[in-house]
Amino acid sequence: MLPLFPLNLVVYPGEDLNLHIFEPRYRQLANDCLAQGHTFGMPVYLDDKVQPYGTELQITELVQRHDDGRLDIRTRGQRIFHLEQFVNPMPGKLHAGGQVAWLTTTDDGAPEQKNQLVAAIHELYQIMGLELRFAASTPWLSYRVAHKIGLSQSQECELLAMPLESQRLAFLLEHLTVSVPVVREMERAKTLIRLNGHFREFDPLKF
Repeated sequence: MLPLFPLNLVVYPGEDLNLHIFEPRYRQLANDCLAQGHTFGMPVYLDDKVQPYGTELQITELVQRHDDGRLDIRTRGQRIFHLEQFVNPMPGKLHAGGQVAWLTTTDDGAPEQKNQLVAAIHELYQIMGLELRFAASTPWLSYRVAHKIGLSQSQECELLAMPLESQRLAFLLEHLTVSVPVVREMERAKTLIRLNGHFREFDPLKF
């Protein structure tokens, strides 16, 4: 039985997440985890319901304990789980809990696939005038870039449930194949709008 903290957020393995804990039920959860060294689960809350997938979180640091009981903590994503049974509240607790099955993930992405994804991301960022760069050699590349290429929350949740890195990379590359031309056209439209009303010099046309 894993203590659960449903949130309208997708967290991936290896991702750092800072949390300000103020609700009594989650203050209890955090205090129990700190005292016992336990982890807790964060299933995705989407479309007004708890989704069947989530991520185990480990508290890495208690940053501050406020006088009124609120907590500021740092956490890091660990394993992905499938929620087999949701129990609210968890027996003897204020917060929810659940029976979970751990999802086995495989980093089987091919170098060529990773290179294609990184090239597509760089193209997107160049259009948008951004400088952030990613290396194709980054372990678990899909998890590192998922929040940074404009996925919807439902798409991020869909990615969370995929067991293979190759599957996740293909999913992200397909998203960019569609979105990059759209962003390019939007940037072009913005340029045309800015030029409207200004004196413009045109190249002479030859008939």
